[in-house]
Amino acid sequence: MREITDFDALREAMAENSGKPEGPARNARAEELLTAAEKLDVPLAVIEALGHQLKVYNYSSEKGKMFVPFARLLRMWDERPEDFDAYETHSLHWVFKWVSAGMLDQPHIPLASIEKWLGEMEHRYRLAGHSERAVRSAEHSVAAHVGDVTRAERAYAAWLAADRDTMADCHACELHGQGWWQAEQGRDAQALELWRPVLEGEYACAHEPHTALASSLVPLLRLGREEEARSSHLRGLRLVRAMESMRGAYAEHVEFCALTGNEARGLELLAERPAYFTDDGHPQSKLDFMSVVALLMDRLTGLGLGDRQVPGPAGREWTARELATHARGEALALAARFDERNGTTHVGERARARMARQPLAERLPLGVRSVRPVPPSAPPAVVASKASGTGQPDLPALLDEARRLSDALMPGAVEAWAVAAEAAKGAELDPRDRAEMADHEAMSLGPEGTELFERAAGLYTEAGDPGEALAARARGAYVRALAGDVDGAVAAVTGPYDEILALYAADGTGIRQTASVVMSRARILTRRAHGAEGDAAALAEAEAAVREVLALVDGRTGKDVRLTARVAEAQAMLGELAGLAGDLGTAAELFARGAAAFVAAGLPWFAVEYEARLASLAHHLGDMAEAERALRAALEHGGSQLEAPGRAQLHLQLAEVVGGRGEAAEAARHALEAAHWADEAGESATLGAWARQQLGGFLLRQGRWAEAAEVLESALPDLTAETHGDGAVVQTQWWLGDCLSELGEHRAAAERRLRAAEIARHWPEQHDHATLAHLAGESLGQAGLPAEADRAYARAGDLWRELGNVHGLIRSLRARAWLALRAEDGLGEARGLMADAVRECEAALEAASDEESRQQLVAELGHTHQQFGDLLARSAPEDAEAASVAEVFEEALAQVVRSAAVFASLGDGALHSRTGAELAAGRLEADLGRPADAVARARAVLAAYDGHGGAETGHGDGEGETVRARRAEAQQLLQLLTERRD
Repeated sequence: MREITDFDALREAMAENSGKPEGPARNARAEELLTAAEKLDVPLAVIEALGHQLKVYNYSSEKGKMFVPFARLLRMWDERPEDFDAYETHSLHWVFKWVSAGMLDQPHIPLASIEKWLGEMEHRYRLAGHSERAVRSAEHSVAAHVGDVTRAERAYAAWLAADRDTMADCHACELHGQGWWQAEQGRDAQALELWRPVLEGEYACAHEPHTALASSLVPLLRLGREEEARSSHLRGLRLVRAMESMRGAYAEHVEFCALTGNEARGLELLAERPAYFTDDGHPQSKLDFMSVVALLMDRLTGLGLGDRQVPGPAGREWTARELATHARGEALALAARFDERNGTTHVGERARARMARQPLAERLPLGVRSVRPVPPSAPPAVVASKASGTGQPDLPALLDEARRLSDALMPGAVEAWAVAAEAAKGAELDPRDRAEMADHEAMSLGPEGTELFERAAGLYTEAGDPGEALAARARGAYVRALAGDVDGAVAAVTGPYDEILALYAADGTGIRQTASVVMSRARILTRRAHGAEGDAAALAEAEAAVREVLALVDGRTGKDVRLTARVAEAQAMLGELAGLAGDLGTAAELFARGAAAFVAAGLPWFAVEYEARLASLAHHLGDMAEAERALRAALEHGGSQLEAPGRAQLHLQLAEVVGGRGEAAEAARHALEAAHWADEAGESATLGAWARQQLGGFLLRQGRWAEAAEVLESALPDLTAETHGDGAVVQTQWWLGDCLSELGEHRAAAERRLRAAEIARHWPEQHDHATLAHLAGESLGQAGLPAEADRAYARAGDLWRELGNVHGLIRSLRARAWLALRAEDGLGEARGLMADAVRECEAALEAASDEESRQQLVAELGHTHQQFGDLLARSAPEDAEAASVAEVFEEALAQVVRSAAVFASLGDGALHSRTGAELAAGRLEADLGRPADAVARARAVLAAYDGHGGAETGHGDGEGETVRARRAEAQQLLQLLTERRD
């Protein structure tokens, strides 16, 4: 660490410290710098060092340390105001606001002292000629804090009525404070309208929109604007994560998680900031934080997770129940200190109300991975929908309900039979009842139910129903096929099939039982056809079996839903077989027919499987409209019966289809749903990662950079080359790099792009590798790492050369030239690189084989000459001798004139590029003392745009903007030359 020996070194050190992360380390350095300033014997140095100390304390968890340096500054002002320059005079008055707000947040400072300080602030502002706007804002804060609504409303009105001046908070901070008060009074819509310019980025500062995004969360939820709340959470959390001083805003994000069914994410946030449990430098934000910790822990306890281990204060392990008690105690103790100081109960009432808040959304999907905590499994219990007068389950009623559901093929039939079976334990039952219970239990077991189907068959026989006994045996054969023993299933179904046909012919059973056996055989043979790899005989046998179902049932269904379902399933099975035979058009038609039949029968949940298959076929056939229709129908018809994995798959497919036609916003909504349901299905690391990757891409397409970055970062740990393919990993890193670049996080963007490039380096096709290396160079350059950026651009240039991509090569050379110019004595290398770019372009032009390529290369040459000229013009040092500067400007002018000539050869298609070069040449000519030439160029530009509309046409497109900009530049150049002449 360099020793501070003069005022300039002190200022440089303070500027460097200001750029460091918030926290104790930065504060300690500010204290060291004050000691160094005191040794310089320069009053202004001490004043600036005290101001720096105030700033870093204010933006940290040690806000309580502000008061000592401020008191010293104020004393110095009162004793020798002439030691303060204009900036420090302004700063002294400015930080009055910080100190008054800081006093409110420290319960050991008496309220009388705060009121006295408010009066002192008003007096000094009046003496300095400042508006009372900042004073009334501070008074409003005091009144709101103690719960004096009348005074707060009066001060609020006076605050808004007073003139804005240099002491008023920035627009962003003022709007946040005003919106906070409206929300505090239950006026959520008004609050959000006040915050709108901040949330939309019209106004910003060091702490905005950070706090406005956090404050907007609960009001948005209360108004039912969940999509905006989700967006505010993802955007806002990203902003406050790195800022130690924003514990209160961070707490609002934890609160949001507790109120939206995202308890697991809330725990993740607590784990990220362990110091927030114990930092005591800012009691108000600690009160806020501990209040929402208690809220979250109560929520977990209410979900049956009170004994789950959770992050808490260091030094011991915590359960949710224990932390709830601790956090509530801490929050109420702090609130009591504030209330004792204030002489009111307002702070305590607010804290209790906050801790008692109820969820505002059962489950609000966020898109990031965060599996909902599941309570421990409860011991099995008898669930009965009906009870007798004695309070015991009414078994006859339960049996009637189970039969009603199963006869109608309604969801929940198997579960109803399980309830009846549980209630029947120990009861005397006839064989029919026991047969149906065994039959449905076997259905619930799937491939494990073979033996139970045989038991059901025996009971049906005992009950005198041989047809249903054969149907049960056939069902048992089918589950053997599901378990993989297809040949065994074919053998097992043959006997029941022959027997049922004979029995049906002799009127010994009904069509329902016969259709059940025939359908089981058809299912088994269809399954064998799947494994026969296009064997014509197997396909023909399966098709004949399916058509036998139709021949038996079609036209005889009456009002029997079971028989209607057989017809619908048979149609869909024929579609399945047509697909196996390669007739995809017929398959799609038959799937549609089967799905429609299920819907017409009042059984839409059975249509889902076939609509999903139809969607895949339509997608394969290029009929995206039909694919989209089928996917939407599947989601609609599945309704609440659709299980989480299927729902996730359908939403993800629909996101792909909708996104493919450019509807990124709707596609993002489906990808969000897919991610949510994948998490619910326990498939976060597989299907969920896919969904998050797609969601991130759709958010990026909408320019929602912060949200996309959060989602993509959440997806990356689960994306693997083995499961998802290295292409998905590269694309995710690429997208994330784009997001981080847009957010100004250039070093992180470079890291993502380099990681993606390293994977793409091993691919046979190297275009992606080259592009990523080039993008990494951009990010490294913007991150202030010129040497690393040059290496990345050089790597990209080599790859572009190997690929024969002249445009990429030229651009990499130009980028390297600009980087070289940054280095001391780097002009020679920069000039050489730019000359190389010109030569590469000229060589490619000579070899161009078609007119389109030639035109593109001519434009590239024009841009290269223009950048060459710009680079040379910027290389001239401000303190260089006039002759030296003139020589460089002459060289720059020559390049720019060439650029204009090259663009002129392209005609009207390059008009804007040509006029831009002409204006650049005019500015250089003006600097070289050739006003007539410069005037001629400016007038030529204006003449070039005669008849092009522009300002007077009211065009709002990019073309109109460019015309207006060029005209304005030309007119400014003419005005400058006129002023110089005068």
